[in-house]
Amino acid sequence: MDSRPEIVRAAAEAAARQSYGKLVAWLSARTRDVAAAEDALADAFAAALERWPKSGVPDKPEAWLLAVARRRRVDAVRRRLTSEAGREHLRLIAEEAEARMTNEDLPDEDMPDERLRLMFACAHPAIESSVRAPLILQTILGFDAATIASAFLVSPAAMGQRLVRAKTRIRETGIPFRVPERAELGERLDAVLEAIYAAFAEGWSDPAGTETQRRNLATEGIWLGRLVASLMPDEPEALGLLALMLFAEARRAARRDAEGDFVPLAQQDCELWDRALINEAEVLLSRAAQSGVIGRYQLEAAVQSAHAARRLTGRTDWVAIRELYDALFSIAGSPVVAINRAVAVAEAEGAVAGLAALYVLGDDKRLDDYQPYWAARAGLLARLGQVPQATQAYDRAIGLERDPAVRRFLQGKQAALRN
Repeated sequence: MDSRPEIVRAAAEAAARQSYGKLVAWLSARTRDVAAAEDALADAFAAALERWPKSGVPDKPEAWLLAVARRRRVDAVRRRLTSEAGREHLRLIAEEAEARMTNEDLPDEDMPDERLRLMFACAHPAIESSVRAPLILQTILGFDAATIASAFLVSPAAMGQRLVRAKTRIRETGIPFRVPERAELGERLDAVLEAIYAAFAEGWSDPAGTETQRRNLATEGIWLGRLVASLMPDEPEALGLLALMLFAEARRAARRDAEGDFVPLAQQDCELWDRALINEAEVLLSRAAQSGVIGRYQLEAAVQSAHAARRLTGRTDWVAIRELYDALFSIAGSPVVAINRAVAVAEAEGAVAGLAALYVLGDDKRLDDYQPYWAARAGLLARLGQVPQATQAYDRAIGLERDPAVRRFLQGKQAALRN
């Protein structure tokens, strides 16, 4: 055991990143009380930060956290539940404690991984559709409401309220923690895939791994994608999502130059792309296409495949990309897709056409604080020589950007307007 403060904190953070969802899923699988499981686990992490500096980091941090969290959960039930129904609930928890772990020495590998079951419980039809994906992100990966709200373009307060209601719904209606039968699977799959992609996107937006809460999220997203694809090897959208994430991950090394500055896709060195990941993604996309059923993630992966083809042809086929975005917009007409389509239109048909496609979105209030919209608008206005308007749009994009490297890139583009 090592009790140095920096080692203790690093161990606690590693356990949080690697085991948060696994522990929440295990704790809540029997009682279906997700909020109580999260509270108990939060207490366990707090106890770890208090005790480990004195006693040292245990050999099996995950098992230690589980033992403490389970004791805290039982204590909470004893304090809060006094009715006959409450005593029955307490009895179930106590039986579980005796059956599953009688001491703190339970090996990590003996704890079943219930994450997939929890994901599908969160995607149950009884849960409001708009909160299913955010709920998965919070319970499996520990995202806070503010981070989730940013990803889904809603206010943190509204997202927090929706998440609380959803967890209450799981507890009160007794939603089962199980992987659905195949006949039930389709209706829940969209929410599961959306959550996985949102997790990956959050990690992807922090390529240097500098933010603790987002570190390794891209890796977690790919892991979850592989898990679902292995469960549903014939489901084209599961394969399409995994392909999409692998195409993006393949470019990670090319997104920053030697000085750490941001490099946009069109300027990236193709030799730095991971060919093994690209080849794996191409195989997955080909398998998905064999079903004859086209969906959102397959189309998004096809866009990335078209970009990846530049390593072979030396050019980007913007006409093909625009056509793919046309098809994508017809089935998933989100403002995010519309922005990307407008950029493709500009590359294929000129900045005037691209700006016209972008201006159609001008009344969508969700875009007021959405950085990619303002960055795309600034770039197109700059190409048309509309310097004052472009400068204002760059101001907005720079103010909204979280990544310092991307912020510097945008500031450079803005400065170039004055020269």
